[in-house]
Amino acid sequence: MCPPMVTIPEKPWPTGLAEDVEPLVRRVLAPNPSPYTFTGTQTYVVGPADGPDCAVIDPGPDEAEHIEAIIAAIAGRKVLAIMCTHTHRDHSPAAAPLAARTSAPIVGCAPLMLQVAGPRSDEAFDPTYAPDRVLLDGEAMRGTGWTLTAVATPGHTSNHLCFALEESGALFTGDHVMGWSTSVVIPPDGDMGDYMASLEKLMARDDLRYHSAHGAAIEKPKQLVRGMIGHRRQRENQILRLLGESARPVSGFIPEMYKGLDERLIGAAEMSVTAHLLDLEKRGATRRDGDVWRMA
Repeated sequence: MCPPMVTIPEKPWPTGLAEDVEPLVRRVLAPNPSPYTFTGTQTYVVGPADGPDCAVIDPGPDEAEHIEAIIAAIAGRKVLAIMCTHTHRDHSPAAAPLAARTSAPIVGCAPLMLQVAGPRSDEAFDPTYAPDRVLLDGEAMRGTGWTLTAVATPGHTSNHLCFALEESGALFTGDHVMGWSTSVVIPPDGDMGDYMASLEKLMARDDLRYHSAHGAAIEKPKQLVRGMIGHRRQRENQILRLLGESARPVSGFIPEMYKGLDERLIGAAEMSVTAHLLDLEKRGATRRDGDVWRMA
């Protein structure tokens, strides 16, 4: 989920089709396009096409036609794991019905328990997600000719994982790093400090390409991650500059920082600014007086 100013490509999109994106990976696009999901959520089926087994990454929304498309992409193989990077509603709700169809365990991120009782603070999350096994950082799922290792990347959500396909050098990045936009970090669960640390963690890795949940494959991952880190630091500097001019509420940052923003994305932009402000507050650079933010 992300607040970009990016033009969604013209239809037709390959919704429901099993696309071979590399020898061990098929991609299936869900029918849930939006300003937050681009052309839709991408589900990945991992394992040799002629092998006996596979894994499914980010099964997506609970849409009957999408589940049927995943079943077609599985092509009769035994599903050893249904793996979720995180539990936003466009990623994990199909896990339970797909598990019922395939008898596969649900494996991956931890279920999310928000501790904040704010109004509808959990509305973006999937309350049905119930994993059979939670993967910790560095733990792996293995099948015939494939190994998927968990890489903990909190920030976009506190429970976010990426999965490294050891045989090909690919990394499935969920919403942490995407092929079309930067990821939004929404408090109370999203944390900008954690997000930046997770980007630095990916910079230290040697993955050859990224397959994200939204957008095209990323063939120059370090270059993109370096740019994302720079973008976030630029946003932080903008916030500090504006606070240096005057104290203001969160809404007072948006006109200057997001010129020409689609009105549907103003709320997401405000959440992103809030995440930066909260991180700066933790570091002693900002403080709050009610709804007004100012330099510390």
